[in-house]
Amino acid sequence: MPVHIELLAVGDLDQPALRRAAEEYERRLGRYARVSQRRVPGEPVPARLSQGEVTRVLEAEGRRLLAALSPDAYAVALDRRGRTLTSEDVAEWLNQRMVAGDGRLAFLIGGPLGLAPAVLDRARERWSLSHLTFPHQMVPVILLEQLYRAFRILRGEPYHY
Repeated sequence: MPVHIELLAVGDLDQPALRRAAEEYERRLGRYARVSQRRVPGEPVPARLSQGEVTRVLEAEGRRLLAALSPDAYAVALDRRGRTLTSEDVAEWLNQRMVAGDGRLAFLIGGPLGLAPAVLDRARERWSLSHLTFPHQMVPVILLEQLYRAFRILRGEPYHY
């Protein structure tokens, strides 16, 4: 049974170029795994944010993400304070998950303010894609590309480095 990779993200991927890139990597990944992307509505973010507003936005988005998350999913939160991995690390991690029988891998992507503490607590792991800061809409593309690269590494298939 192939692994199911699910991206759960806050907000729509409304930039056409990023949407096309994410769809392309989703298509490529389809050779190796079942892949799906699900989005939950984001909260409007006021121009002036108090700490109370930040908490309110994160909690509302967090409730939506957790409601969409399968109870049996091995969840990984994308968080700037998470562990940074190399492409080879991702391949090894993916291999370990498959050997362990983790058939559903869910990657949780927050909105512009990040992820709620409840979502971070539910995740089994936290990853950072880089020490750089990326717009949250780029994260699905980067993550899908790295997962695709990881499968290519595992299979010994060529991929530029």
